[in-house]
Amino acid sequence: MNWDDTTEETAPERLVGSVADREDQAVEAALRPKDLGEFIGQEKVREQLDLVLRAARARGATADHVLLSGAPGLGKTTLSMIIAAEMDAPIRITSGPAIQHAGDLAAILSSLQEGEVLFLDEIHRMSRPAEEMLYMAMEDFRVDVIVGKGPGATAIPLELPPFTLVGATTRAGLLPPPLRDRFGFTAHMEFYEPAELQRVIHRSADLLDVEIDTAGAAEIAGRSRGTPRIANRLLRRVRDYAQVKADGMITRAIAEAALKVYEVDGRGLDRLDRGVLEALLKLFGGGPVGLSTLAVAVGEERETVEEVAEPFLVREGLLARTPRGRVATPAAWAHLGLTPAQGNGQQDLFGA
Repeated sequence: MNWDDTTEETAPERLVGSVADREDQAVEAALRPKDLGEFIGQEKVREQLDLVLRAARARGATADHVLLSGAPGLGKTTLSMIIAAEMDAPIRITSGPAIQHAGDLAAILSSLQEGEVLFLDEIHRMSRPAEEMLYMAMEDFRVDVIVGKGPGATAIPLELPPFTLVGATTRAGLLPPPLRDRFGFTAHMEFYEPAELQRVIHRSADLLDVEIDTAGAAEIAGRSRGTPRIANRLLRRVRDYAQVKADGMITRAIAEAALKVYEVDGRGLDRLDRGVLEALLKLFGGGPVGLSTLAVAVGEERETVEEVAEPFLVREGLLARTPRGRVATPAAWAHLGLTPAQGNGQQDLFGA
């Protein structure tokens, strides 16, 4: 089970949202695996990272800089902590938005110990001056601190101890090539398969002292959007339901009943997701319809629909973004149990 801490998602808290709230962060601290052997999923990334770390330990050197990309909640923060643990090194955690000036980064870098791991979350949101300072720090373990202003300014070179930078980003495409090229190892975190999420849920249930059977874990896993953080959040809510409404044991029937109360359906869609689909299908015949019009119909901000609801709907094949606007797919009609409207322009797109 694997999670990370921050994202740019700005919608109100959702049970199936990938943002870690305070409760998530507190629970995750107790549930996080401590080494690569405990880490579930991401098989290729684990295998490759294990080779990088073992080779570095054999050489007695610090590990190469590591870049982890992928959606929130997949394990980037967890892997950074595992890297530090595997290298028997301390870890310093900060984020791109917290570093708005080169001086902010210089203060952090100058206080690092030899071999320390610096985890920089949302690295693509770091300011440009700090980003340019990071180039030299990563490559030469040196930064130039500017003292004074104007013609009298002086650059004082500051030597840094060897360290390992672990950068995490949800938007790898926003990283400039000069920064991306300085990472010795890059990995992309994929969404989890249901079978992997079942293992995550069983492990979390053991640590939380929750009784759950295989069918119950499978039901929760199928609604978790391929994300361990969401799987663990749903597990906690189903646990609450089982303790109040049943004997504490989570079965498939209990999981279904609990998630019906929390309005999370069999594919992991919540009220917002279904609201977008229902407006698109019932009010606009499946589209195409413009984003702003769709947002007004749902009663949400344009950014909420575009950045919070749409990514999952597109990934699930329920909605398509086209030059003419948003269009529902045949799968969306089937999921809501509706009959596709005739003459809505979808024939050219999907052959329906």
